[in-house]
Parts: sequence; C-alpha cells; structure tokens
Amino acid sequence: MKALILAAGYATRLYPLTKEYPKPLLKIKGRPIIEHIIKKLEGIKGLEEIIVVTNSKFFDKFKEWRKGFKYTGKIVIVDDLTKGLNDRRGAIGDMSFAILKQKIKDDLLVVGGDNLLGSELGPFLKFCKAKGGYPTIGVYDMKSRTAAKNYGVVKLDKEGLIVDFKEKPAKPDSTYIAMCLYYFPVQSIKLLKEYMHLHASKLDATGFYIDWLRKRTEVHGFVFEGSWFDIGDKKFYRKAEKEFN
Repeated sequence: MKALILAAGYATRLYPLTKEYPKPLLKIKGRPIIEHIIKKLEGIKGLEEIIVVTNSKFFDKFKEWRKGFKYTGKIVIVDDLTKGLNDRRGAIGDMSFAILKQKIKDDLLVVGGDNLLGSELGPFLKFCKAKGGYPTIGVYDMKSRTAAKNYGVVKLDKEGLIVDFKEKPAKPDSTYIAMCLYYFPVQSIKLLKEYMHLHASKLDATGFYIDWLRKRTEVHGFVFEGSWFDIGDKKFYRKAEKEFN
C-alpha cells in the first residue's frame, strides 16, 4: 500500500497565512498539520511509502520541511508543475498526476493535506479490507444539516454502502459528509483515468468523482467517531488550534 497526501492547493481563504506558505505546513499544537497526518499513517502495516503532491510554488517549502522532519520511512515530494490558481489541477487532477508520475500500481490511501483526525486509521483500514476490493471513503456525522451542506453529503445503507451522494446540496437529506480520506484498491485506480477523460471540468471537488464512481462500482463509507477538523478557513484553523487533541 502507498499513501498519497494532497497538498497542492493554494488556500486563498486562509490568506495572508498561506499567501507564501502552504496550508499543510501551518502548525497545530506546535507541529505542522502534515506531521499530524503522517503520525496517523506511520503505524499502518504494509505501508511502503508516503507521496506528497504539491505545486511548483510550494515545492521548495516541502523539500525544506522534509529535511528537518525526523521520519525513517520513505517520503516522496512530487511537484504537480502548476504555479497558481489559473493552472491548478484540482484534487482529482493531482491524484491522477501523482499516480502516473510515480507509476502507482498498489492499493492507495488518499488523505487531504488539511485534514486532522482525532481517531486512528486502523478500524477504517480493517473495514476497507473487509469490503473485498471496493473503494471506501471516510464519513463523518456533522450532526447538523446546515453544517453538512458545505460538504459532499452521503447516504449509507445499513451495510455501509453509499446509495446517494450530493456535492454541497442546498438542502441536505443527511448529516453524513465525505471526509477527504479515500481508500482505492489497485483494481479501482483505472477508473480514475476514465473519469479524467470524461469530466475534465470537474477535477477540483472530489465529491463529483465519488458520485460518478459509485454508479460504476460499489463504494463504501466508514463512519468515524471522535474529532475531525477540515482546515478550510481561519475559523476552523483557530478551532483546531484550540481543540485538536
């Protein structure tokens, strides 16, 4: 298995904090966000390497961070060759770019570089393996439809199968939302290439891909307990600084 951390965004909602500095390197509790993510990844059995995909603007910042980060596993920093908002690839585009660039032919765990999990990944991966080769996404209960409408909203059956998915609906019919956490068994990765060909204009929001994918294969959702922070703007950044444990 390999892990891919998506870290190529420009985080304009966090300006000026992120105007010259990448969001995943902002600190929470004295450590960069990305180090909290890697701490969750490092205990995964069979994890061969961690790939961080970023952009040309912040590539050197990540290389500098890597030099000072004490981690004995393999971390590869990939430059997606974009320089700003006008040529960015989007989350799906960056996934595809990294898969091709690194010739990934393994099960793949994808994590957003601005996501903080309070719980461990072990139960999630156990659930993924039990689903026998089908993709799985992390799901979180926002406990509020008003809060859920800012995310991809998920409906699950009693077995955890995703039966409906809507990207940022005005009137959500569920409080479950998709986290930026995905497990793609190797046999499902080929479907990404098909999506890229058919939907080149919808590469930013991963929800569009998940909705497309669930209509072609089983996609399951694992509901996380505990805390979860999606560092999208200053309000959530300050909240994570205060409450993340």
